[in-house]
Amino acid sequence: MKRISIQALKSRLSSAIAEAEAGATILVTRHNQAVAQLGPARDAHVHRGQAVADGRLKPAIKHGTGGRSLALLLEDRGNR
Repeated sequence: MKRISIQALKSRLSSAIAEAEAGATILVTRHNQAVAQLGPARDAHVHRGQAVADGRLKPAIKHGTGGRSLALLLEDRGNR
């Protein structure tokens, strides 16, 4: 894995992005400590299924809950 400082990344951002697009993973460092990771986007791994594409999604709950679900969520949340 390639390591690059924030300072160097600032001056070579376009080439670093091109490397990430090509599949490389780049570790971004500050004072030799890893602070971030730059790599290819992962949209290809998202699977939405055929039902989304066809517009055939169905609600998970057939009938309303009369607010019971919201009350339980609020109770669980407490004072947060």
